[in-house]
Parts: sequence; structure tokens; C-alpha cells
Amino acid sequence: MSQFVTREHEIEPVPGLPGLPPAGEVILWQGRPSAKLLSRHLLKVRWIGGYFLLLAVWAVVSGVHDGREIGGLLFSIAILAALAAVLVGMIELFAWAVEKTTLYTITTERVVMRFGVALSMTLNLPFRKIEAVSTAKLDAKGGVIAIAVAPDTRLSWLIQWPHVRGWRFSRPEPSLAYLPDVEMATNVLSAAFVQFRASHANQLRISVTPSMPSAPAAVAAE
Repeated sequence: MSQFVTREHEIEPVPGLPGLPPAGEVILWQGRPSAKLLSRHLLKVRWIGGYFLLLAVWAVVSGVHDGREIGGLLFSIAILAALAAVLVGMIELFAWAVEKTTLYTITTERVVMRFGVALSMTLNLPFRKIEAVSTAKLDAKGGVIAIAVAPDTRLSWLIQWPHVRGWRFSRPEPSLAYLPDVEMATNVLSAAFVQFRASHANQLRISVTPSMPSAPAAVAAE
């Protein structure tokens, strides 16, 4: 099973997978990132909107203090509003594109991540290569599942962004990022991992330990 496979979405034999699954492998769950969570928590669209709002307030206050005419103030505010609309629109468009081009899959044998706005790429993560799985909540239901892989698994943080845990450059952790229902995906992955352990008892031992800030628990392979 290759780690990276480049594919076009239209020719996938099974949506989200680089090829037909082997006999006995079953798809348990599929999901996508939420564009809303992505733009809010990763791309900081609210902070950017607030920044432009502060600029507009400052333009009004300084303009009144300097005795500028109303027309000049309105023109400055219009320019700032236009810039804010363009930037926020680009952010939201990128978040929408990430949601539409990404598909995460959990099977009885592996985690598969198909992603790429410009170039489609598929990352296969067999359970035997996974060392730990940790979750972090972003709101009431949304969150991120980070996957720590074996040291011999070579990954690129930059290529995988934004489907990767932040600030882990030396050992990138692929992530099922900004899921609208992270608890459901975590439960499916945990159950599949435990079942995999049961069928490979002589090769793998798994324990449940805390692994990530704000995470309820993590499944770790030893």
C-alpha cells in the first residue's frame, strides 16, 4: 500500500480512496472538514474582520479630529470595507474549496485522507503505522483528530497543511481537521483501532491515555 497516491477526484473507483479496498476491508466512516470551522479557527476570519473594523473606527476618529470633510471620511471607510470584503471573501472561498475537495475515510484497516485544492493527493495511514490518536474540541461538537505516526513514516507538514496538527514540523501529525462532529469520528476510529488490535494481538498493544490539550482521551499503540 503506497503512502501517497496522486488522483483526480473524478476517476476514484471509490470516493475518497485511491483504489478498490482489499477483500475484507470495510469503510466505516467518511467525513469532511467544516468550512465554517476552518475559516473561524484556522484562518481567523473574525479577527481579520475585527481588524478592519478597528481601522474604520480609527479612520473616522482621526478624520474628525483633523477636520476632514464627510465625503473624505466616507471614501476612506468605503475603501477599507472593500478591502475587507475581498480578503474575507478569499478566505471563505478557500475554506469552501478545502471542504469540497477533502474527504476523510476510516476503514477497518486504515485512515485515508484525500485532499488538495489545486492538486489532489491521497494519504494512506495503515493502523500498524499509527502510534497515537488524540482529539481536541473547538466548540460544542466540532474538533480535530490528530494522528501520531511511526517515526519511519516520512511526511511533509507543508504539503499536508491544513490537514495537519500545528507546530509539529519535525514529526508532522496528519489530522482529520475541523470536523463538524468530532466525537462521532473519534468513536468510530477508536472502535476500529481496538478491533484491529484484537485481530493482531501478537503485533500490537493499545492503551488509552491523555495526549492533547483539551482532549478527553487518546488511543495509543505501543
